[in-house]
Amino acid sequence: MKTAIITTDICQTKKIASHLAKEIIRTQASRARVIALSGDLGSGKTTFTQGFARTLGIKEKIQSPTFVLMKIYLLNARKSFKHLVHIDAYRIETPSEMEHLGFRDLLEDQDAIILIEWADRVKKLLPRDTIWTMFEHGKKANERIITVK
Repeated sequence: MKTAIITTDICQTKKIASHLAKEIIRTQASRARVIALSGDLGSGKTTFTQGFARTLGIKEKIQSPTFVLMKIYLLNARKSFKHLVHIDAYRIETPSEMEHLGFRDLLEDQDAIILIEWADRVKKLLPRDTIWTMFEHGKKANERIITVK
């Protein structure tokens, strides 16, 4: 199923992310849940991640881990998942570079939700049940088109 949503400000983008986060934490998984974020620079991927993380109870400031590549946040023990793994694949040149992050082990972790910015760069490594979220700039300055698949 494919759904396209138009947002006109940061709050709306975070609200869409919050809705997805609530849906995911209601589920149980036999391995990590992966949310792939793709789109041009400044199209809303990090803003989406911030809204997603806040809904999971993360109070830390969320920034893209562009230079460290990955950041892991602990979640409240009462949730069905125990940690959020935030990956920024912008600087990844080949999917095999993800091996150095222990990516295959992360995919098998049923306690993890993995959000990957610039996921199109590592598409070959992602499981079939990955939730793809594409971001586009709209016609107006603050307008974004978010497509969830």
